[in-house]
Amino acid sequence: MKFKTYTYILFLLISTFTYAQVKFDAKVSKNKLGVNERLRIDFEMNQDGDNFNPPDFTGFTVVGGPNQSVSNSWINGKRSFKKTYTYFLSPKKRGTFTISQATINIKDEIYKTTPIKVEVTAAVDIPKDPNDPNYLASENIHLVAEVSKTNPYINEAITVVYKLYVSPKIAVDNWNEIDTPRYNDFWSQNINTQGQKVQNGTYKGEDYRYLVLRKTVLYPQKTGKLNIEPLTLDLSMRVPTNRRDIFGSLLMTRINKTVSAGNKTINVKALPNAGKPADFTGAVGDFSLDVSASKSELDASESLQLKVDVSGNGNLKLFKLPKISLPSSLEVYEPEHEENVRTNLGGMQGNISDRYTVVPQYKGKYPIPSISFSYFDLKTESYKRLSSDEIVINVLNGPSNNTSSTESNVNSNNKQAVVLSSDQFSFIKTKTNFYSIKQQHFFKSNLFWSLLLLPFLVIPLAIFIRKKKATRDADVYGNKIRKANKLARKYLGNAKKSLGKKEAFYIALEKALHNYLKAKLHIETNELSKDKIKDLLSKKGVEDTVIEDFKSILESCELARYTPIDIVTMQEDYDKSAKTISLIDKQAR
Repeated sequence: MKFKTYTYILFLLISTFTYAQVKFDAKVSKNKLGVNERLRIDFEMNQDGDNFNPPDFTGFTVVGGPNQSVSNSWINGKRSFKKTYTYFLSPKKRGTFTISQATINIKDEIYKTTPIKVEVTAAVDIPKDPNDPNYLASENIHLVAEVSKTNPYINEAITVVYKLYVSPKIAVDNWNEIDTPRYNDFWSQNINTQGQKVQNGTYKGEDYRYLVLRKTVLYPQKTGKLNIEPLTLDLSMRVPTNRRDIFGSLLMTRINKTVSAGNKTINVKALPNAGKPADFTGAVGDFSLDVSASKSELDASESLQLKVDVSGNGNLKLFKLPKISLPSSLEVYEPEHEENVRTNLGGMQGNISDRYTVVPQYKGKYPIPSISFSYFDLKTESYKRLSSDEIVINVLNGPSNNTSSTESNVNSNNKQAVVLSSDQFSFIKTKTNFYSIKQQHFFKSNLFWSLLLLPFLVIPLAIFIRKKKATRDADVYGNKIRKANKLARKYLGNAKKSLGKKEAFYIALEKALHNYLKAKLHIETNELSKDKIKDLLSKKGVEDTVIEDFKSILESCELARYTPIDIVTMQEDYDKSAKTISLIDKQAR
């Protein structure tokens, strides 16, 4: 009995000893660090395990790792084993953070580390230790954001160029963006920098190599102090040490470092109120205006193209072109908007235009009044106005419009002289070329019998078609659906053809929605306000959710010029538009 007891106790002691031999610990390089410093954390175990799960590292960005190392050694016949997972962390902000538990499976048992608290303080001065690789890296690599102008006017183009300066002492192996700037309150356009080569230059008077990483053109859309967020990179580099190899060359050590361009603040000025024209729509830059007609003479019911074009350098995509005003005798269709704009470091350049199709109804001469366009000139810091010449359209042939024709009336009492022709009598032929033909009888011919029997053959077909039509007419709900779907396809046809072309698609989509409302609600284009649309649709019994969907589509069309849109979003907007038009047509009374 005693032997069994001793055996049991010995077994427990051996098991406890074996269990105590397993170690799994987390160790940090420091428990307190500045926001501009790095933290190293090692997860060590003395026995091999599987399914290692690191913590989520809340409050930190993983800038390196996991790096895995394994060591085996035999000392006095005893085996020593150590396996380590290493991470390098960069603090996101100041505060006290807890690195939670990591877990691993060792011999079918789950082991966990102890949570560790780490305090992150304000940025600290990095000790000037020429032998410290991190100090050497911070002194020899710089990410700079160069802003072309810090006090622009609203809608004036500025550029931000991000350059990475690297000292010849440092070798950068690779880099990746860990924080891309978001340009809130700006219209932005990135310039392609692919294929940029490393160049030689200077930074604070010293020789450096630099690479242009990103170029962005910004148009501020708001006055006051605006913040340009920083670009942040994680760099893998090789830094020289104070040790040398057998040939006398400096040995390099590999480190990871986070560099940031820092926040940039610009002070955006409002445009002056003094001298601001009443028709000013926000154009800022240097522009020219051209108004032209494809024809100056034509007949009634023929069409001509009237083009309003603004070209130059400025915020071409961010303002509206002036509208034309024509006599009521000229039928005018909704304009086709065209943009031929390229963006470089100088801002937007090119031209935008509205092309109107005009169809005269009556003959006469119709003047197209001068069109005026105003903009803010950055060179003189003043407002300028451009005006086109008057264009006269001469309609030669067509019905008269007594109420509006500008042609002089012909006096009905005026008599015209009779002009006598010298050849008043034509030659009369005395012989004919008549010839006899064989008389054919219609009665009892093949055509006669065919026409006689045709009604008896058509009657059953007519009865069948009539029954089908009656069944279809009785299906009131189905007819409504078919009519609504047909109407949606009719108005959205042009938009579907432009899928994949952002600006053309949303212009066609907006035009289709406006034309549908004009046809459905019997209103003109100048009456298309969101509040009026809502009131009219509500009176016709359209549900509020459908009205809100319609308004949201219109807002998407307005915002599409200033935001990046992919083809998936375009397809969703197209499907939503077709569904909404169909629902309005079914619900409207």
